[in-house]
Amino acid sequence: MKEETFAGQGGVRIFMRSWQPPAAARAVLVICHGVNSHSGQYLRSAEQFAQAGFAVYALDLRGRGKSEGRRFYVDDIAEYTSDLGHVIRLAKAREPGLPVFLLGHSAGGVVSCTYALDHQRELAGLVCESFAFKVPAPDFVLAIIKGLSCLAPGLPVLTLKMKDFTRDPDALRALDADPLTKGEVQPAKTVAALVRANERLKRDFATITLPVLILHGTADKATVPAGSQMFFDRAGAKDKTLKLYEGHAHDLLNDVGRDRVMADILGWIDARLP
Repeated sequence: MKEETFAGQGGVRIFMRSWQPPAAARAVLVICHGVNSHSGQYLRSAEQFAQAGFAVYALDLRGRGKSEGRRFYVDDIAEYTSDLGHVIRLAKAREPGLPVFLLGHSAGGVVSCTYALDHQRELAGLVCESFAFKVPAPDFVLAIIKGLSCLAPGLPVLTLKMKDFTRDPDALRALDADPLTKGEVQPAKTVAALVRANERLKRDFATITLPVLILHGTADKATVPAGSQMFFDRAGAKDKTLKLYEGHAHDLLNDVGRDRVMADILGWIDARLP
């Protein structure tokens, strides 16, 4: 594993990890994490992807993990998509000619889908895991948060419970002990930025025509599986797949049954390689 930083939008130093496969890479996989997360929570999965022949790149979104920036705060989704785009450009420069697949988890799925709206030609496929398109909060509450974001942008409004991420007790202990997410609370401005991004996605799902794999656990309490179903129903892609995992929690690659999920992702990508 290689660790490095680069200058993102506004000069913010963005932290990135990358892994190379033991033999020549067959494709590139870029991972975009969600809230209460960072690239360091993908060490096991990234190593598995690398062993399967992929060059893997994973960033810490600004204000999260080891990246600089106001903690957990973003004014607009464009700041996240800009940092993600920088990683994808770096990966393309270092792995010339290889197809690039993007995996976004939860709010990272919102970031990844938003990036895909504007840059579909950069990607060979999109994997959207536990999509945070719908969350367990009424629309009027989200509307209030959008209003509050103008008056009190730093107001803490959302706290996720790590126990909703995984049913694996060892994984849960590791998540609870992670100093980079300890006490993480999402400010109003960040939540409003994600809500506005989802409003755009709802309007523009039909324009997403690249191959899409959508994954969600039916017991997810952090995001709502119906949001993934809506994405599947409305996406303009002819090549689109929805997999619902009965009883699985929010963090599919860190939950009980993760080997099945990993096998499904690898199988889907393999079937789309030249």
